[in-house]
Amino acid sequence: MKLFFFIAVAALCSTVCEAQNKNLLLLSENLLYCVKTETPSDSLQLAIARYSVRELANELTDDNAKKAFWLNIYNAYYQLLSIQQKKTKPAIFTSKNIHFSDADFSLDGIEHGILRRYRWKYSLGYLPQLFPHKNIKKLAVTKKDFRIHFALNCGAKSCPPIAFYNYEKIETQLDLAARSFLEGESLIKESEKVVYTTKIMQWFKGDFGGKKGIRKILSQYLNKDFLGYKIKFNPYNQTEELKNFN
Repeated sequence: MKLFFFIAVAALCSTVCEAQNKNLLLLSENLLYCVKTETPSDSLQLAIARYSVRELANELTDDNAKKAFWLNIYNAYYQLLSIQQKKTKPAIFTSKNIHFSDADFSLDGIEHGILRRYRWKYSLGYLPQLFPHKNIKKLAVTKKDFRIHFALNCGAKSCPPIAFYNYEKIETQLDLAARSFLEGESLIKESEKVVYTTKIMQWFKGDFGGKKGIRKILSQYLNKDFLGYKIKFNPYNQTEELKNFN
């Protein structure tokens, strides 16, 4: 009897990664935790894959839920696809390797479709996708949030580090991610009246509100008025750096 009891307890408590939790947001956090700790995550991937697009839409009912879930999913699957499946750029972004019961998504679909509200990838953030898929439209955020660019990790040295995003804390977490990344990536040269910052802000200029928006954001997070300063963008280091967790 005692042996049976201990076996049962061990089975229940062995690892968070084996928990069949019904909560979609918690599943995404646990999946990312498994990736970080290099723990098998097959059961979690299967649990997430059982959801249909309708169920995703019904459970992710506001933008904070959508951002928390899809940021965790993106960051977890980039690592899984790169490390386990040996996917490389550009296919790692464009192939639909993230599976649900009635739909498959690519990393690009999550980033540019869902999290950026179907923006065209190569338009600097100014143009929408012409014909976004109905599933993307059903799951997309209602309002773009520039801070997601400081939370998505694409496996390069110049990418933001990976953090865990939680529904109740995501506003604070995204502000912290933005501040931390911009402080680390920005260099102010007072003598030249120039501020050098991340090239991400140039690539997605429209998401940041153009030049005026970029200046305002830098002033907000670096606690300095950059009126009269030139803004220049650092080279982006594409050298692979996986498992860059906060």
